[in-house]
This record gives sequence, C-alpha cells and structure tokens, in this order.
Amino acid sequence: MRRAAWDDTDPSMRLPPDPTEETKSFAAASATPAGARPHLLVIQGGSSSRFSLPASGAVLVGRAAEADLRIESSAISRRHARLMVTDGEVRVADLESHNGVRVNGERIEGARALRSGDVITLGEIALILRCEARVSRRLADAAQLRQRLEEEIERAADYGSPLAVIAVLLGDGARPEAGQRAIASVRLMDTVGLGGAAQLAAVFPELTGDAALAAATDLVAALAPVAPALRAGVACLPVDGCDADTLLSIARAAAEAATPGGVASAAAATVRHRLGEQTLLLADPAMIRLYDLIRRLAQSDLPVLVLGETGAGKENAAAAVHHWSRRGGGPFVPLNCATLPEALVESELFGHEKGAFSGAAAAKPGLLERASGGTVFLDEVGELPLGAQAKLLRALEAKRITRLGDVREREVDIRVVAATNRDLEAECKAGRFRQDLLFRLGAATVDLPPLRQRPREVPILARAFLAEARERLGAPPAELSDAVLRLLAAHAWPGNVRELKNAMEFAAATMQGDRVEVWDLPPRTAGRAAEEQPSPGAATAPPGSAPPPPAELRRFTPIAEEVRQLERRRMAEALEATGGVQTRAAELIGMPVRTFVFKLKQYGLSQRGAKSRS
Repeated sequence: MRRAAWDDTDPSMRLPPDPTEETKSFAAASATPAGARPHLLVIQGGSSSRFSLPASGAVLVGRAAEADLRIESSAISRRHARLMVTDGEVRVADLESHNGVRVNGERIEGARALRSGDVITLGEIALILRCEARVSRRLADAAQLRQRLEEEIERAADYGSPLAVIAVLLGDGARPEAGQRAIASVRLMDTVGLGGAAQLAAVFPELTGDAALAAATDLVAALAPVAPALRAGVACLPVDGCDADTLLSIARAAAEAATPGGVASAAAATVRHRLGEQTLLLADPAMIRLYDLIRRLAQSDLPVLVLGETGAGKENAAAAVHHWSRRGGGPFVPLNCATLPEALVESELFGHEKGAFSGAAAAKPGLLERASGGTVFLDEVGELPLGAQAKLLRALEAKRITRLGDVREREVDIRVVAATNRDLEAECKAGRFRQDLLFRLGAATVDLPPLRQRPREVPILARAFLAEARERLGAPPAELSDAVLRLLAAHAWPGNVRELKNAMEFAAATMQGDRVEVWDLPPRTAGRAAEEQPSPGAATAPPGSAPPPPAELRRFTPIAEEVRQLERRRMAEALEATGGVQTRAAELIGMPVRTFVFKLKQYGLSQRGAKSRS
C-alpha cells in the first residue's frame, strides 16, 4: 500500500487544482455509496493534500514510519488511528491515541462509520472523507446549487480557503447540451447548476483571483461550440462578497458586463459616474437602476425629493441630478436645514437688506438667489419651520423671492432638490410639514436603499475610501484582510456610507503594515471581533484534553497583532511606572507624545489619573 508522509512545511504538499476531487453529491446516501472511490483531504493550517483510500483494507494513520498515512506533528501519536474500508463502507477507530479522534467535533470510542463529507480531527489535523461515486453527474437545479454554495461558503470560512462563483449567460442560439458539456469540462469537486433562464452557474472551491478567471476562461472555451454568444462573470469569496446572494448576483452582473465570448471579473460590474471632482461607484443593481432613473429625471426641471436614512448618500443623488441636467454648468448650492437656527432660516433662504435686523450690516443675497441658473439642495428639509415652508412654497411657485427688509421681488431661475430621512407624510398628519409643499417638492421621488440592503457595494466602497484616505495621507496603498472583509459584510451599518467612509479613514490613519486588520477598525465597527483574535500567549491544552475544532487550527496570530499587543502592554506598564504621567511614559518607551496619546485612546487604555505633565 502506498505510504505518504505529510509535512505542512513542504510547499509541494499544497493542493493544486485536482480534476479528480469531488465533494459529496446532492443525493449522497447516509454511507459511502457502492462502487465509490473514497479519499481523504488532509488539512493542516493553510495546507492540504489528497490521500487515496484503497478499495478495501486498513490504513494506519500516525507518526510511525510504518504508517500508511504518516503525519509529522507532535499532536499525532505514533499509531493514532486506523481507517478500514470494507464493501464501500469506511470506518475509523481510535488506537488509544494521546489526543483522541473526533468525528464532526465529537470524540469517538471504538470504531465509527463515516459518510462522505465527515471531518475527522486528529490533534491539529483535519481529514475530510470524500467519495467519488461512479454515477453520471447531473446539472443541479437552482435550489441544489444554492445549497452547495452555502455549504462551500461555510467550509471556506472554517478553513480559510478560497471560493469562486462563475455565472454564464448562454445567449441566443445555445444548444440543449450546454449544461452537460459544462459539467464534463470542470473538476469533479466543482458544481454546475441552473442559474436562471438560459443561465448556468458554477461553484469552484479552492479557486480565487487569476485561477478563477482562468477556470472561467476554460469553461467558456468548452461551451463556445454550443453557445457562441455566451458571456461569463466571476465573483470570489470574500473579496467580492461573503454570502450566496451577493456572490451569485455579482457574478451575474459581471457576466452582463462581459463582451460576447468573454469573461469579466466583479470589477467590471462596477458602474462609475464622474460628478465633477467626485467619482460615484455603483455595484448594486437597485442602485444602478436608481441612478439611471436620476439621469432621466435630470433632463427635466421637476423638483426631486430624495428619501433615505442618514448617511445613505442623499447629497450624491442631488449632485447627480444637477450634474446631468442642463443646469450642470450653473451653481450647485447646498443647505442643511437642520443646522440653521430658526431665526436665520429666512435670511439664509431669501437674503436680507442692510438694516433688516440687528446685525445686518450689509445686504446679502439668499441661497435661492445665489443658486439662480443652477440647483439648490435642501438637505433635511423636514426640519424647516412652518413659516419658512410657506414662503418657500410661494417662491417655488412664483419663481420670485423677496429679501428680508425689502419690498422688491427678484426673479430666480432655480431647480430644487430636497432630501430628508423623515416620513414627511406622517409629519404632514402631525401638522409639522405642509402638505402642499410636500406635493411641490415631491413631484419626483427617489428612495435610496440603506447600505445594509446593498452588500455588493460594501467591499467596493471600502477599498475606494481606503485608497482615497491613504493617498491624502501620502501613505502607500493598502489592502483589506479577509477577516476585515467578512466583518464589513456582516456589519449592519446604521450610519450607512458615511459610517463606512469614517471607518476606512480611521483604519488608514491607524493601521500598521500594508494590510488593514480587524483591530485597525474603529471599536464601533469592529465590535467584539477585535477582542476575539487569538492571543500569542494563549496556553496550550494539557495532554488528553479535547483539541479545538478544525476551524481554529488555521488561525495563527499575525505578526502585526503580536506587535500591537506588545505595544499596548508596554504602554500600560509605562503609565503605571510613571504614575499616569503621559509625557514621562512616552519618553520611557521612546514614543512621541502625540503618538502615545493617540494610541492611548486607540487601545482603550484607562486614563484615570493620567496627566499630561508631571
């Protein structure tokens, strides 16, 4: 029997794309199917390798030289476990090993029958049983494809492995055999299914980046004879998204952006609009459709009311209305109605003459007058007092304004875009907002979805904000770690785009190295995730105790985190040694005082009793 020595330090043992590997089929039986060719996927840390099991017989696993599957690890006993293959069934038994044997997290006593997909844990090693059933492969339906994708996403999260989703739009003239041709052209570990009308989708475990694009290119080449007008798109976990819906939709959008016969990455599905000095990034289909509507509305002079939560990007929508209109060359004048004292609202809107009120030392044109020929943006319009609402309505209807302290009317040529996060219908019923003004402002209404409803845009916007912030700081470009991308995808974003931008600016200023980690994010965004990173000083489990699950085995503490924890510890010790005097503590560890004070807040160190000077 073939023996294999496993050593995770040997790069040659890392798993390449293997066309003979397959996860269990959708209709897998409770045991290994008859006629199956079972094998093990051996995982340690970030390394993996395949070990083929015999048609029948026993396989000894351990550190001993005579082991059939020899694993070089101090956590593995010399004779740790035995796998037995009989009549298509695979069983595992613990050979009284030091750290025991677990199947799917449960420690076993004696022998245990295995099913395809079971995870066997031996100390720090994970063995995944996979069986290649000798049956014809069928195209998965949409539900099966989604189930498989969700399973692979969960596995990728557990083991830190990559994953790609490929969407194929078959186009006109595609022949019925396209599905089976796609199945025949991919690895057995991949899944091909129906993605919609004249659409296929494929799940490619262990692939990302250039490898995923290469796989998609190969798939397109295989399908070209039966689908000459096809297009394909690729989305990768976690770079482009962290859930099934997001990955599938991004892959489809990328396919739509591809040229006929071509392959496009998720970046191709991002729509960029230049609004003056600002670039607007859109990736969510709802947002792309919304801005298409805004472009059409911009061609008229209709007032536009933009609805949406705080920080959702209402000013961007207003700027787009102005930029795409015939008034784009004129002034764009914004006013946040919530920031003005009630006594100054009318003066700001309509202007005043000299001596109109105490302190009016000179005449001043109002916002509506200054915006003539262009667009005025009234943000938080629901905050306007009722008196100002009445005058604003008259000004919009007559296109004339009268400055405070003046009797002369002045013509104004303006378009109004208003925005609010309030329910103005409810405000009207409560008597706090004029119904007639709402009708006037809401001739066209645009409702911006919150960021949590457009997860496709989170990683795209995060990278853009990070790049802008690093450039402003004069710092080199930086990347987002996989852990950060997963955290950003899971965050609820109550502050919407504004909160995301603030988080990236914070990270750009505080990060160390060339990659943003969880602990570089502001506490409100990181939450408990930053505290749950493994400590470099964590004690190892005593002999005989239960080993951690495989998901934890791959998580090594990054060097940057060790440096961060050491720095925090030294700062705390210096403060204690100097009685809380920050300047002395900073000198003690050779750190600039301003940096020390900044990091004091960043690390959440107690400042009670701390002093800036002795």
